[in-house]
Amino acid sequence: MPPANAPVTDPDELRRRTQALLAEHDPAVTEPLDFLRARYDAGLAWVHFPHGHGGLDAPRALQAVVDAELAAAGAPDNDPGRNGIGLGMAAPTILRYGTEEQKDRFLRPLWTGEEVWCQLFSEPGAGSDLAALATRAVRDGDSWVVDGQKVWTSSAHNARWAILIARTDPDVPKHRGITYFVCDMTDPGVEVRPLRQITGEAEFNEVFLTGVRIPDAHRLGAVGEGWKVAQTTLNNERVAIGGQRMPRESGMVGKVAATWRERPELRTHGLHQRLLSGWVGAEVARLTGERLRQQLTAGHPGPEGAGMKLAFARLAQELSGLEVELLGEEGLSYDDWTLRRPEAVDFTGREAGYRYLRAKGNSIEGGTSEILRNIIAERVLGLPAEPRTDKDLPWKELAR
Repeated sequence: MPPANAPVTDPDELRRRTQALLAEHDPAVTEPLDFLRARYDAGLAWVHFPHGHGGLDAPRALQAVVDAELAAAGAPDNDPGRNGIGLGMAAPTILRYGTEEQKDRFLRPLWTGEEVWCQLFSEPGAGSDLAALATRAVRDGDSWVVDGQKVWTSSAHNARWAILIARTDPDVPKHRGITYFVCDMTDPGVEVRPLRQITGEAEFNEVFLTGVRIPDAHRLGAVGEGWKVAQTTLNNERVAIGGQRMPRESGMVGKVAATWRERPELRTHGLHQRLLSGWVGAEVARLTGERLRQQLTAGHPGPEGAGMKLAFARLAQELSGLEVELLGEEGLSYDDWTLRRPEAVDFTGREAGYRYLRAKGNSIEGGTSEILRNIIAERVLGLPAEPRTDKDLPWKELAR
């Protein structure tokens, strides 16, 4: 008989465990939160995570086996759109760099959705050049005192915790003197202000940090190695944005194709050719994403995720523009321009005009398309790097 903590690699064994969970916690009579907690404790949350942390050390691809069984039984999910940063970015970073105490404290309520997470990375003076960030963290005994400003922070108005990078040593080059923390968003020194977007809503925020105290126990990785830790977060972010598992003709291309079929009076030959091109591009991206996820079963995301995110942004903008052209004047408006504070971005549940405007942000969030092209060129294709005259200068000597 295999040890209790042996990796589970048999799909039938995963089905058996899932059915046992359903038998003990009938979704029809169990509170959703209680069911999600039980699912995590049974190792059926992220099956590829370790025993004791929501998983069974199973191959990542077998998550689909569990998800299918639970969906068929009408089991509740953890509303992943509401906590995308926590699930897609914070969790894999905590798993890789966190202490056992940090994993025990953060992963379970993160996965069940009890605690929402946000990302405090970008700054007004350090967007595309993230390593130039100026938010300071100064050691004070067993704590760090943090002062600075972050921007474009999704979910900050709902978040309990944040992943944060701050400068802890200004005397070394910019990529080195950075440390990675978990920040308590309820600290009195944290101020969250909405940023209204072109869509009319405020899904993003700017966050001001004034004398925020972070215990050293909430540091991820070694002091000064925050850039290394952040690469895990950023690589997972790009996969989460551009490499989601989706059925054929879903997402943006599905909305445009449905409009084409349902509104024959709108069709023109030129738009038909563009729709065909977009459909093929979406299918190529979908299959490439599936291949990337299969590669991830052998390790952590690498720079290849930049290609998926780049393709996602380009397709979303092309297809949303095509949809607006197809609909003509009808495509220029949508029903709600009031200041809304959404918990998640809803591309397919809104009107074409909203999708067109919101898609403009796809080439900025998660790494600008220009930066992603550099990553692909240098780290995937092995092309010569661009000259960087500031690479070896101490951060405090950089022009800002």
